[in-house]
Amino acid sequence: MAIPTRSEKLDLRLTPEAKRMLNAAAQATQRSVSEFVLESALARAAETLPDRQHFGLDAERWEAFLTALEAPPRPMPRLQQLLTEPSVFERDPVE
Repeated sequence: MAIPTRSEKLDLRLTPEAKRMLNAAAQATQRSVSEFVLESALARAAETLPDRQHFGLDAERWEAFLTALEAPPRPMPRLQQLLTEPSVFERDPVE
């Protein structure tokens, strides 16, 4: 399997303490700082993204989800009022 060529660059600004910690961690895992940071960041991204990209539903819940998406919006009088009345910044000042 061919290893993709790394052609993109990411620059970071960090404190001296953060740099020392990354250097120590990279050394402890026998990796370069770049390898350590990249692997750590990709692992964190892999933990973060699934909940925001995919979610699973059984057939019954999927149908309920579709029904909710297709339903007309419920009335929200306070939101309607907020969007139609002038804001405190648009009102005439009280004399």
